[in-house]
Amino acid sequence: MKRNRVVITGMGILAPNGIGNEEFWESLVAGRSGIGPITLFDASGFKSRIAGEVKNFDPYDYIEPELKPKRMARHTQLAYAATMMALRDAKLDPNNLDLPGPVPVVIGISTSAIDVIESVYNALHEKGPNRVPTTSSAASIPQAAANTIADRIGSAAHAATVSSACPSGLDALTDAAALIRSGAAEIAIAGGADAPITPLTMASFIASGMSSTRNGEPEKASRPFDLERDSGVISEGAGVFILENLERAEARNAPIYLEISGSGKQRDLDMTRPGSGLAESMKIALANACCTENDIDYISAYGPSHPVLDAVEVQSIKSVFGERAYTVPISSIKGVTGNPLAAGGPFQVAACALAFRDQIAPPTANYEVSDPDCDLDFVPNRARKTKLNCALVNVRGIGGSASSLVINRVTT
Repeated sequence: MKRNRVVITGMGILAPNGIGNEEFWESLVAGRSGIGPITLFDASGFKSRIAGEVKNFDPYDYIEPELKPKRMARHTQLAYAATMMALRDAKLDPNNLDLPGPVPVVIGISTSAIDVIESVYNALHEKGPNRVPTTSSAASIPQAAANTIADRIGSAAHAATVSSACPSGLDALTDAAALIRSGAAEIAIAGGADAPITPLTMASFIASGMSSTRNGEPEKASRPFDLERDSGVISEGAGVFILENLERAEARNAPIYLEISGSGKQRDLDMTRPGSGLAESMKIALANACCTENDIDYISAYGPSHPVLDAVEVQSIKSVFGERAYTVPISSIKGVTGNPLAAGGPFQVAACALAFRDQIAPPTANYEVSDPDCDLDFVPNRARKTKLNCALVNVRGIGGSASSLVINRVTT
């Protein structure tokens, strides 16, 4: 019998397509997009004017006023809010926590506090170098989200930040799980958050061709694996989880969503071939989970709606799964969520958790025109009832990092 099995007992989700697990899931199953025109700043002069914004988010609904949420970067606000939601979802009272130390808090961040950095730059030019906000340095460091959460948890918490581009949130989950599996901790808080919808960040993504210009129909702009995809859609959000040792979770009768069974990380093997590390990351994850491609019931694809990366992921799946690639259901949720960078992997894990619960594979939204280079079963546009016990999650990021995770329904 394996010891120190790692399970997820709580989830907190703030996504462009919904706040909270049920709103998020209902939108995914319906294929209803959370993408729309940018409202967080005036994007009228931008080539791409659409994004996935978290709607109706008031930080004061989640963050105590004494913590001064308006001084926080937006991604810190989202990460903190998701953590409070996850704790409550795990049947843990944030106001009466009695957690065994140490409690790792591991948060994945991709773009950091660009909103704060922009505000400091503006203040510097408008008011001079001696009038910038005094809180800006602490608010703008990449560690700010993990620090803020750890401060709230108390002295038992240890804070760490993972920054590996889009895989950051999934890598944070993997790192926290490793601490529990090793016996170094019994419980951990882990996930990812990003809020890249700012003028500087959006201009950078647009310049690199990574933001769709389908401004006239934003809800159809993110089209994973579709022949007419022009690029992905940048979005924001946070997904945070409570991870526990299975024995501890069962002892306190906690809800159990899934077990984290194995993971793999691999940089691109050839930098002239973006995505070339994905096949190896999948192989490593399967080996670490002690399973084969025949054990996988569903693949949660990275599928960012990118003309090259979508096709590369398909080829990678074929190279690992062989003939099984043509029969396993595969979908990308980014047609609904957009690409929230470090929050993307956590959104995929949350979707798998709810898919296990309901035995439903979420669809790939906006898949309308088949691409001969993307010829697998992408569960197009309609959710599917099917047996789901084990899933593989893929994420790939700028700079060549690829991460995969094997997760499964819990059997004891």
